Amino acid sequence: MQVRNRILGVDFGRERIGLSMSDPLGIIATPYGTLKNGMEFWKRIKEIIDREGVSLVVVGMPITLRGEKRDKAKEVETFVSELKSETGLPVVCFDERYSTAIAQKTLIGMNTKKKDRNAKNGTLDAMAAAIVLQDYLDSKKNSLTC
Repeated sequence: MQVRNRILGVDFGRERIGLSMSDPLGIIATPYGTLKNGMEFWKRIKEIIDREGVSLVVVGMPITLRGEKRDKAKEVETFVSELKSETGLPVVCFDERYSTAIAQKTLIGMNTKKKDRNAKNGTLDAMAAAIVLQDYLDSKKNSLTC
């Protein structure tokens, strides 16, 4: 039986859903890929969860600079409810402010070709998911238990 201790990061999008995965120790997040948002998503995400031994999902929640939820946040909340229902896993929502901008700068810093940073190929979505997941992992590492 496989030990379930990886964390899946998710960057929800209407067309594509970016994915990232933690290492088994929950220290490092890496881009995993993207899935098309549609009917096949639920089958494929379950396969990934089983294959990788995922025990928790972290979903980026779009919050405004004022800390408010807007229309896209409501879409994400609906997605999160369905994700919990379909997978049976706990799901944590985590602030995704600036994740796409940071992902873009990270890809530029890695000297990624412009065509490979194109939003249509999903590289940016997977990197944004990794940024959100890494922020979550860092927040857990830096928190103190009293």
